[in-house]
Formats: sequence, structure tokens, C-alpha cells
Amino acid sequence: MAALNAMNIMKSFGGQKVLDDAWIDVPENWIVGLIGPNGAGKSTFLTVLSKFLEPDAGVITSRNMDVTTRSPHALARAGVVRTFQVPHEFGELTVMQNMLVAAKNQAGESIWQSILLPFRVRTQEALIRNQAEVWLEFLGLTHVAGIAAKNLSGGQKKLLELGRALMTDPYLLLLDEPFAGVAPGLVDVIIEKILELRKRGLGFLIVEHNMDAVNALCDTVFVMERGRILTDGTPQKIANDPRVLEAYLGGKL
Repeated sequence: MAALNAMNIMKSFGGQKVLDDAWIDVPENWIVGLIGPNGAGKSTFLTVLSKFLEPDAGVITSRNMDVTTRSPHALARAGVVRTFQVPHEFGELTVMQNMLVAAKNQAGESIWQSILLPFRVRTQEALIRNQAEVWLEFLGLTHVAGIAAKNLSGGQKKLLELGRALMTDPYLLLLDEPFAGVAPGLVDVIIEKILELRKRGLGFLIVEHNMDAVNALCDTVFVMERGRILTDGTPQKIANDPRVLEAYLGGKL
């Protein structure tokens, strides 16, 4: 049973084919990389897989469920959650508030439960806050919990993006360039956190250009070219593939 599987994915914009029979397989509790040059279609593929774009053709499944026609929020509720290359934090809210609003199925979102079951709402809110505190400590963000999210560094915003995703209790995280614009010291921190989360049972599909991070993290890597999957395999296999070396990575990996 795969955490995510996609076959024969097609997507065009204005007659320009961006995804051409693309496919990918993400086994349960694996870390899978998706690499390729700028313009290869990686981010579009991730956007289709996370259902922020509808494919023109093809099938997407998760844990043997057909999710091809699901909405992004329905897929997230099911346990497949994405982050973005440019973090989408609520800048005026504090870091803690950003974490709290991410929790799903909150009783307080229902006006009737707020009126008729206030004790239930308060109890759940306390549990959600405790969960947020646990994740903030795990991510090393406890000391900034009370500041506005817009004042975080680029790396801290990436960690907050990861934290908000974790508040939804996912089993698969789709990360779009989690190391882009991140200081080298924080890159190592994020790698450490991803590996720890993998030990706790989470799987990842990571679009990334930082090959040191890809090599440190990934069980297998898919290489995309012009909207198609060129090859896949271990980081070591990909590093020694002449097509990858010459066509995508300027002769070195």
C-alpha cells in the first residue's frame, strides 16, 4: 500500500504540455525526492498531486483510495498535506496562533457547539494548545511562540510551515523546496527534524535542488525532464546516471 501513487498524469496550459505521462510512487514511511532543472515541471507535478491543480488525465491514489477528484482540503483531512516553497504564514498572527488555526476538526469552528457545548470546545482548545507547544518545542520555535510570524527568519518560517502541517496529523508531507533560502545551519536542523519524523512514521515527497540534502534524506529519487520522469533510483544510482549528470546537473551531482 503506497502513501501516494500517480500514473499517467497529464497537464497542459494554453496548449503547452507541462506534465506528460508523469508518474511517481511514494511507499509508506519513505522519503522520496523529486529533482530536475528549473522548468522541468516539478512544482506543477507537486501542485497536481496535492490537488491544488486538477490533472487533465491520469489517476492519483493514496493508501488505495482514489483521490484524483478530491479537493485540497479533503486530501489534507485524509492525511496528505503540502508545504510551499514560499511559506504561507499568517504574518500578523503570532507563531502560536499560526499553529492553533492549523488544527483540523475544531469544535469551536461550529457556532452551535460553541453555544451549546462550551466545555467541550474549551477542553479541545486546551488539547490543541498542548499539541502546538509540543511541536514548537520539537522544532525549536518555543522562544518565538509569541512573536508575529512575519518577523521570523526565512528558515524559521520554513519550520513554522512544517509545524502547521504537523498540526493536521498527516501521514504524508509534500514539501516544495524546504531548504530554499534557508541558512546552512538551519538546513541541518530541518534535515534532522525530517529524519526524526520519519522514525515516527511519517512519509515525505520532497521537491528540492539542494543535492546534499537529497542525498542525506532520500530513500529513492525521481528525476523529471520536460514533464516526464526520466529515471528513478537511489541517490547513489542517480548520481552516477550519465543522463542526469549531463542533462540536468551540469556534469556533477
